Amino acid sequence: MNTPLPTVHLKNAWRSSHPWIFQKLVAKPEQKPKPGNIVDVIGVEGEWIGRGFYNGHSRIAVRILETDPDIAVDAGWFSRKIAEAVSLRRDILKLDEVSNAWRVVHAEGDGLSGLVVDRYDDLLVVEFFSAGMFRHREWIYEALKEQFPGARFYSFAEEHVQKQESFDFRGTEPPAPAIISEYGVRFRADPAGAHKTGFFADQRENRQWLSQQVAGKRVLDLCCNTGGFGVYAKVRGAEEVVGVDIDEDVISIAKGNAKLNDVKLKFVQADIFPWLRDAGNAKDLYDVVILDPAKMTRDREQVIAALKKYLDMNKLALGVVKPGGLFATFSCTGLVSEQEFLDMLRRAAYFSGRTIQILKVSGAGADHPFMAHAQESRYLKAVFCRVF
Repeated sequence: MNTPLPTVHLKNAWRSSHPWIFQKLVAKPEQKPKPGNIVDVIGVEGEWIGRGFYNGHSRIAVRILETDPDIAVDAGWFSRKIAEAVSLRRDILKLDEVSNAWRVVHAEGDGLSGLVVDRYDDLLVVEFFSAGMFRHREWIYEALKEQFPGARFYSFAEEHVQKQESFDFRGTEPPAPAIISEYGVRFRADPAGAHKTGFFADQRENRQWLSQQVAGKRVLDLCCNTGGFGVYAKVRGAEEVVGVDIDEDVISIAKGNAKLNDVKLKFVQADIFPWLRDAGNAKDLYDVVILDPAKMTRDREQVIAALKKYLDMNKLALGVVKPGGLFATFSCTGLVSEQEFLDMLRRAAYFSGRTIQILKVSGAGADHPFMAHAQESRYLKAVFCRVF
């Protein structure tokens, strides 16, 4: 490295390999680097800790990217890291054999804290979670172009992230949707539409597994969003599929996804709570019930409230499963642990007077990896049960 980087110093000894260093552990530098600048981090005894993004406005003051002092974090570094991430998906997981839609970069899980990239055929959706990734976005785009020549790009950052990280980004112009395929099932991915990235690729393996159990069955897809589980079920031979969601826009996309696959589903725009109460009272039961709600909270103070809501909706959903039927329930709230989710499910079964036999517990697909020393990248809980 030719030009020395700005340095920040830690107040206390650092014994962790986690990439995040919080504000309270970092001494305020005399000359503050701009949010997202690359800095060298120096320990209390003068030792070199690592190299990464600094942001004096964020709760996460430092995001460590590199722990080898001889390696610069520059355009070449991003090129190599993104190439490694793509190689995992293409060469090891061989995802191109089953889909043209997969997660390209999964933040800390790929050593790129603050960055998520999804691929939908020729469309790359880039989401910034840190000022550092946003500041160095041109390096990121160039590295992605090397791996996906001719790709279209759509970039954005959620408002709460921009406030936390102190940067402003209105996003890029909305692109035309992409048509993607998973295990032979087709979907329209529209990042400018009802869902921020256009489609939930993290559920790909869960959709495929469950769809093998539905032939000739009556299926209920709750919080169906753009119809992922429901469309899979109908394509795989389910006798009847009902999808319920409160959002009119996603139901419109779901209907289009059904049409793409030449299948017919019944979609209902409704709040699942009163809808399930009415279905339960009418003894309107299903062989397979799927419950895949949106994230409940980003606030640690609201985890108990989130678990209460999960409990209420799972109780109602269990009430419409036929004896011996299948129930697939999910949580994408990262702050809720797998053990907390399973305990909630135990209580939901108790209060609904049902017995559940857990067949399979899983999470996101392997293109959403997480590091053992940074498990924040792990968020999706998937539980498949028989209900008696």
